[in-house]
Amino acid sequence: MSARTELLTIERTLPGARLDTYLRDKFPAVSRGAIQRLIEQGHIRVNDCVVKPTHTPRAGEQVRVSWPEASPPEAHPEDIPLDILYEEDALIVLNKPAGLVVHPAAGNERHTLVNALLHHCGGQLSGIGGVARPGIVHRLDKETSGCMVVAKNDETHVALSTQFAGRKINKIYHAIVCGEMQREQGEIRAAIARHSSHRKRMAVDDDLGREARTSYRVLERLTGATLAEAILHTGRTHQIRVHFQFLGYPLVGDRVYGNRQNLRLAELTGYRAPRQMLHAFQLAFIHPRMGRRRSFEAPLPADFLDALAALRGVGNRRPNDE
Repeated sequence: MSARTELLTIERTLPGARLDTYLRDKFPAVSRGAIQRLIEQGHIRVNDCVVKPTHTPRAGEQVRVSWPEASPPEAHPEDIPLDILYEEDALIVLNKPAGLVVHPAAGNERHTLVNALLHHCGGQLSGIGGVARPGIVHRLDKETSGCMVVAKNDETHVALSTQFAGRKINKIYHAIVCGEMQREQGEIRAAIARHSSHRKRMAVDDDLGREARTSYRVLERLTGATLAEAILHTGRTHQIRVHFQFLGYPLVGDRVYGNRQNLRLAELTGYRAPRQMLHAFQLAFIHPRMGRRRSFEAPLPADFLDALAALRGVGNRRPNDE
C-alpha cells in the first residue's frame, strides 16, 4: 500500500546515466540506497514496467514513484546522553561523539544516535528518512566526531536536504594527518567511487567516480604529522579520508586508508591514535524558518586534544606565527 504517488516525465535522454542517480537528484532528501531498494521492490516503475537501478533514463519515459507507507518503527528510544549545541522546535544541532553510529543498520541495531534522538525528542523527528533514520539529514562516520544537524519535521528536512544537495551548507573539519604537509594550502579535485575490490572502501576513480572537491590549509605542523583544516565542497562517502590519502597524507588513526603510514608514525613518536582524527568543527546553513544563516562550532574532543599534545614537539609552530 502506498502513502502517495508521484509521476515524472523524463525530458531528455541521459546517456551513461542511471535511473537511481537521476532520481537521487530529484529527491535529495532520500538516500540513493533507499531509491535503489524502492526500484528493486517495484515501488518505482518506468512506463509501468519494473526496471533495474542501472536503467538509462530516456526522453519521454514516465517514472511512477509510489512511496510506501511507513512500517512500524524498528528503532527504539534509548536514554543515551547527547551533547546539544542548539535546539528548537524545527531542528537540533549536536556534537556527535566518536564511536557513536548515526542510525541503525546491520550489526548496529541499537545504541545509535537515532535511538538517543528518539528518547530525547519524544518521537518529534522528520519521517522522510524512513523508520530507521528519523530526522537524519546527513551523516558522519562512526569514528568521526563533531557537528550534525537533525530535522524535527519534514518541512525542515526537505529544506536542509536541498541545501546539502545544492552545496549551500558550509562544512569545515579539523583533521590530523600523517606526514608533514609541504603546501600551506591547496585544493583536491579527484572523483570518488566505490573501491573495485573492497566494497566497504572508497577510492579515487576518474572514470567511474563522482565529482569530489576538498579545500585545505595547514593550521599547525606537528612531529611527523600535520593539523589541517578541510572544507568540503561536495559530500562523498569518506571524502576527506580518501582525498588526504590520495595526497599521501592519510588521517592519523585511519587504519583503513593509512595503516602503513600510521605504523610509521607510531614508530617515530610512540603515539597510536584510538580512532581516525577527524572532527566536524563547524556547520553553517540557512535556517529554514528564520531565513538567515546560522553557524555552529563543536569544540575539539578530549582524544583529539590528546593527539595534538602527543604530536607537538619543541619548535612546532603555526603557519601564521611568523
